[in-house]
Amino acid sequence: MTPKQVLQLVKTKKIEFIDCRFMDFPGLWQHTTYPVSELKEESFTHGFGFDGSSIRGWQAINESDMLIVPVADTAKVDPFYERPTLSLICDIKDPITQKSYSRDPRSIARKATKYLKETKLADKAYFGPEMEYFVFDQVRYDQGVNHAVYEVDSAEGVWNRGRNWPGNLGNQVRQREGYFPCPPMDTGHNLRSEMSAIMQELGLSVECHHHEVATGGQAEIDLEYQDLVPMADACMLYKYIVKNVAARYGKVATFMPKPLFQDNGSGMHTHFSLWKGTKNLFAGRRYGGFSQMGLYAIGGILRHAPALLAFTNPTTNSYKRLVPGYEAPVNLTYSSRNRSAAIRIPQYSQKPETRRLEFRTPDCSSNPYLAFSAMLMAAIDGIQNKIDPGDPLDKDLYDLEPAEREAIPHAPSELSEALDALEADHDFLLQGKVFTDDVIHYWIKYKREEEVQALRQRPHPYEFCMYFDI
Repeated sequence: MTPKQVLQLVKTKKIEFIDCRFMDFPGLWQHTTYPVSELKEESFTHGFGFDGSSIRGWQAINESDMLIVPVADTAKVDPFYERPTLSLICDIKDPITQKSYSRDPRSIARKATKYLKETKLADKAYFGPEMEYFVFDQVRYDQGVNHAVYEVDSAEGVWNRGRNWPGNLGNQVRQREGYFPCPPMDTGHNLRSEMSAIMQELGLSVECHHHEVATGGQAEIDLEYQDLVPMADACMLYKYIVKNVAARYGKVATFMPKPLFQDNGSGMHTHFSLWKGTKNLFAGRRYGGFSQMGLYAIGGILRHAPALLAFTNPTTNSYKRLVPGYEAPVNLTYSSRNRSAAIRIPQYSQKPETRRLEFRTPDCSSNPYLAFSAMLMAAIDGIQNKIDPGDPLDKDLYDLEPAEREAIPHAPSELSEALDALEADHDFLLQGKVFTDDVIHYWIKYKREEEVQALRQRPHPYEFCMYFDI
């Protein structure tokens, strides 16, 4: 859409409010709402003023004035508000310089796509994330001076199998057996269909939906791949729809990577390929049907994977998922079949246009603008420097000799390790001024102080199980 077309849509749909949405630094949508009378054609250039100092990870109080600038082609009529409302994703600019704000995640993603074209390696970077989540019937959690508690519940959770209540019909999903039974065991089918229908109404291209492996309402809805920035926009709209439809049904959806102990966590397996015109540059005749360029891209992602995880797996909870077992991609290697490898080359189809790599490590706690941009920058570095990914891992890990197994590089085991890796290895992200030193420095600082240190300072409930009787 153009700004004029948006203004015409406002009239046609009798819109009353304009909802402006943007990303905070860690990765949550924020919004502010204006009466429709405030939206003019110049609003798409000049934007609206707001206080940037109140947004997590942004400006200091003495430089708080910022501009929120609507992007016309992201306009959607919101299906959840009672009054007719048009939502618009926005970019953030400095009101004095009129330049994009360096810590605005969407701005970083736009710079990444611009840099790709400047390298002349490719025209497009296509991303197709498989976003997984849980839907629970209720949740409670709290942390105080003398207590810490959390509990999530779902009627289909295996822990409710022996519960004596009228609604228990014995259709609970056994642990790690949720991929994928039919109803009535799959209690979330109608919910996912409603989510998928709304996604399609709002312009997202849905490929399929299904129950996922874990008990307790784990699910996945797959979207068709898109270029980097539109795909990151789609990820945020996806999460918004999933959470709001769940709330309509009196349930709660979470993209937390590991809400359940001893069952599969939720990942965001990300399919990725580079294209020039109508040609898939990753298609070829080398291993897995890949081109040499594609293998170099794999080499770059594997080389920088410990640092990448600071963006693709950016929470302390992310590393509760990245443990051996549970199909977790903890091995920093690649394969055409092995799902414990960090990168897989899917073999569902042998058509050149379907050839892509699947980076299996990321999860949905990530900021998609930053995660996809960092992936792209690692791949570009691999191609430019011809980084050899080494030999693929096509063997069963359980059949390997101990020495052979130990020689396989592993993903960081906790967020602090990934942050240390990013601190030591981030020059590849600075190319083309896509990321800045300020962004890298502040991301590490924020994550260490607000998350890693915050968790370290608090007693964990399981510590009482281990140590209270000392």
